[in-house]
Amino acid sequence: MPESEFMASSQKHRQIMAKNDNLHKAKRAKADEFYTQLSDIENECKHYWEHFKGKTILCNCDDPRVSNFFRYFSLNFEHLGLKKLIATCYKNQDIDLFSQESSEKAVYIIYEGDKNGNRQVDDNELEVKELQGDGDFRSKECIELLKEADIVVTNPPFSLFREYVAQLIEYEKKFLIIGHQNAITYKEIFPLLKENKMWLGYGFKGSAGHFISKYEDVATAGDHKEGMIRVSGVTWFTNLEHNKRHEELILYKEYNPEKFPNEYPKYENYNAIEVSKTAEIPMNYNGVMGVPITFMNKYNPEQFELIWTTDRGGDGMLEEFKIPHNRYDAPVVAGKGLYKRILIRKK
Repeated sequence: MPESEFMASSQKHRQIMAKNDNLHKAKRAKADEFYTQLSDIENECKHYWEHFKGKTILCNCDDPRVSNFFRYFSLNFEHLGLKKLIATCYKNQDIDLFSQESSEKAVYIIYEGDKNGNRQVDDNELEVKELQGDGDFRSKECIELLKEADIVVTNPPFSLFREYVAQLIEYEKKFLIIGHQNAITYKEIFPLLKENKMWLGYGFKGSAGHFISKYEDVATAGDHKEGMIRVSGVTWFTNLEHNKRHEELILYKEYNPEKFPNEYPKYENYNAIEVSKTAEIPMNYNGVMGVPITFMNKYNPEQFELIWTTDRGGDGMLEEFKIPHNRYDAPVVAGKGLYKRILIRKK
């Protein structure tokens, strides 16, 4: 289906769902949480349509009453050719999906498509079941649901990102999840990037996302959106193939220390040069370079080798690149420590 037709149909579905008063009531009742915008989910997921066909999708950090992840996949179930959609809720959700009555029950919801042909997600098409525990993704019963899934798509708690990714890797699941770019240098995450077991998706515009929230937004006037909070440095992590990660980064700068001795200074504690902007990676330098973590948005595994991150002194992985110095927790130039860097070199 052409993208224009798909998006038009998706818009029609959203208009239908907007008429569901009970859903809106539930959403207002849950205003103390953060929710990803439907537009952000659409903008990222459109690059992976071929991966979704015939698959069971799990959204295991999502209350389907208010989750736009559940909304996206339920509204586009037939278009994407999904097999099944599962969403789990943390406790304090109501088993009566669209009721405002309070409950301490955690539930999971199964949707297997439009049964009556009215192109709506009807209540009687949703199978709602209680969980014995609190709906934590680490619980045994939630792990059983994870085993059933082919692809996990959600916005997990940033504070549990390490554990969340470790579980996905342990059970060999495909995934598309939101996280903060600082996670790139986590000792549990960077090896996965280096070993090509995980990479970044297409990402948010300007590496910042607006999330639905009641909390006060401190964004500048130009970035402010009513009823939302701006979070900088967010990105998508995935192990689903996409074209962007194989695009060659065009290099145009030259490394010429004799003519421009201060353009690419050498670190005092690592045998590498500083490249402060990804766009300024020199085309004629084949040694080790330190680049900002935002480089990962342009990382092409056929073009560059990831060596390691300088965060925490390289966790012992950068011994061969170290120069005698009194600190290794950050690359040092002119006596000053820089923000964390990733050491790379061209292939």
